[in-house]
Amino acid sequence: MTIFEKATREKFRYPSAKGLLTTEQLWELPLTAKSGFSLDDVAKAVNAELKAVDTESFVATEANPAKAILETKLEVVKRVIAVRLAEDQAAKAAAAKKLEKEKLIAVLGRKQDAVLENLTEAELLARINNL
Repeated sequence: MTIFEKATREKFRYPSAKGLLTTEQLWELPLTAKSGFSLDDVAKAVNAELKAVDTESFVATEANPAKAILETKLEVVKRVIAVRLAEDQAAKAAAAKKLEKEKLIAVLGRKQDAVLENLTEAELLARINNL
């Protein structure tokens, strides 16, 4: 079972400034935000819960079952963050390529105009008549 299957089957909820969020709602959050409502803030909150549960006990003989759930929750949030970071990077690369292409097309247009400007009147008339 993948961690996303586990997260949806067990109906994981994640703490946020706006209340508990579902796994699906994580995809809609910004990576960071000043309002305390971002993937980074959710990851910090889950990590804080995990650290609180992970406090070592010298008398408990069994592991706290909440620890495994919180570890999986944190892993889900980390994976969502990794995918979103990769998507943002890909979008930035695509935007940079688009900008470069637009610049090259503009330069090509200027060069083609310069070539046309250097044609003689007879050459221009011949080209017009061929159209």
